[in-house]
Amino acid sequence: MSSTRVPIWLRAALLLGIVAFCAGAGLLGYRWFTYPVTLTVAVGSADGEAARAMSSIASQLVTDGAPVRLKVVDTGNAVESAKSFAAGKVDLAVVRGDVGDLSQAQAIAVLAHVTVLLVAPPGSSIDGIEKLSGRTVGVLGGEANAGIVEVLNKTYDLTRNKVSFKNLIPQDARQAVQSKQVAALLVAVPLTEKYLTLVKGFFPQSPKSLPVLIGFESAAAIADSNHAYESFDVPKGTLRGSPPIPADDVTTLRTSLYIVAKKSLNSDTATNLAQSIMKVRRELLRENPLFAQITAPSLDADAYLPVHPGAAAFYNGTQQGFIDEYSNYIYLAPMMLGGIASILAAGWKFLGVGQPTFREGPLDTLYGFSRRIRGAGSETELSSIEEEIANILRTERRRTETGDESAVDAATLNVIAHRLENLIHDRRAILMNNPTVASAFQVRTRDHG
Repeated sequence: MSSTRVPIWLRAALLLGIVAFCAGAGLLGYRWFTYPVTLTVAVGSADGEAARAMSSIASQLVTDGAPVRLKVVDTGNAVESAKSFAAGKVDLAVVRGDVGDLSQAQAIAVLAHVTVLLVAPPGSSIDGIEKLSGRTVGVLGGEANAGIVEVLNKTYDLTRNKVSFKNLIPQDARQAVQSKQVAALLVAVPLTEKYLTLVKGFFPQSPKSLPVLIGFESAAAIADSNHAYESFDVPKGTLRGSPPIPADDVTTLRTSLYIVAKKSLNSDTATNLAQSIMKVRRELLRENPLFAQITAPSLDADAYLPVHPGAAAFYNGTQQGFIDEYSNYIYLAPMMLGGIASILAAGWKFLGVGQPTFREGPLDTLYGFSRRIRGAGSETELSSIEEEIANILRTERRRTETGDESAVDAATLNVIAHRLENLIHDRRAILMNNPTVASAFQVRTRDHG
């Protein structure tokens, strides 16, 4: 009995191929798991500072080998960034909490706080918002600050008091103030040295002529009705230290500048992004003081802009480790692989590939003599069979004497030999008593010959 046997070189090649395939699959899996994810982020501001800041963050992420990379898309202003995000053109966006459609947005981090400043020129008699009646207010930022203008109009009924608003670009602000085209300027900026210097540059300054920072007495009420804003006290001396401007804390409004993601963003990616941004914050703090304002968004369930679950896991310290996250896969994988291996082994066996050639042992040969003895047709044939049996018995006895453990034991040989002797004796008797059997055998042999 035999079956197909694959040559040793082919089996070796097949084994090497399987090993190479498994190693390659493992390497590809590792590369896929560790390959950084690149996300597009829309960002824009009138002075281009927001795009430059995000580009610095993106560059540092590459330097750090972070698992998340950023491709910065400069949209020119916060309004266009919000539109690009709402339209699904980008993965992330840097947006103000009071600008655009943020219904699908979830916060990853707060990049800065934007404070609303309403400033009147030095020597102005306007020390309260109610004294703007009949005057024009210059608005820097245009469409981005439309929400602030709407809130102030609604709260203080400025339209009925004939207060008008005029959009200005920063380059025209100082001229508009000096020519008295506007009675005050409305700006929304982070409270950093760079932006405070910009605001102070819109007004002529001297020790005796100081600009006036106008507060919003209803800031708390505005914040309660519009959660995009919060009431905030501008500290004494923010615009100038000596003499201090303002002379005391002034209550105004503040909103936040967020980096937001879609709700569909993978939680692991969001976790890695939040973690990487907080690391970059520490590394770039000296380069740009604006990075000092990067902080975690509100984690409250009723927050105005909900935090992404992946980012929340990082801030709460609840992100899962590799074992925790993939424990089900780790548990099920060996079972699945075992099942696949069993199926392959069954198929391999069914095809009969690689199965060893069956070799008869001495016992099988001895048992096979029974049929030959019963079919023997002459004394010569029986004598030949006896000789073959004697040779096998002698061989097995020698193997036993030399200590070969695979040799058939003597008791078994004796039993088989005794049985075969009886069969031969009986067959001789038949041949002697029935000569026609022998004659028929001779004729059959002659015909086949």
